[in-house]
Amino acid sequence: QNYLDNFWPDLKAAHELFDSILQARRERESESQENNGKEYAEHLPVEILEAGIKSGRYIQGTLNVNKHRAQLEAFVRLQGFGSKETG
Repeated sequence: QNYLDNFWPDLKAAHELFDSILQARRERESESQENNGKEYAEHLPVEILEAGIKSGRYIQGTLNVNKHRAQLEAFVRLQGFGSKETG
């Protein structure tokens, strides 16, 4: 804000962009506080997920995403198994 005020006081588009970014950041922080500091809201409560994993309804694994081809290549490594399930 100081940089814009001191060096570009007449550049209205930059000031509007800064204000927009600042507002978006405040909204994100507000949402994060509502979710107890979590960036994303949980889809199911932890208790239901744990019960589903124990009963076999859900599986637990680790999602691995290729950082170079993230939209095209990923796989899930199931816990307790050495195999890969692709998807």
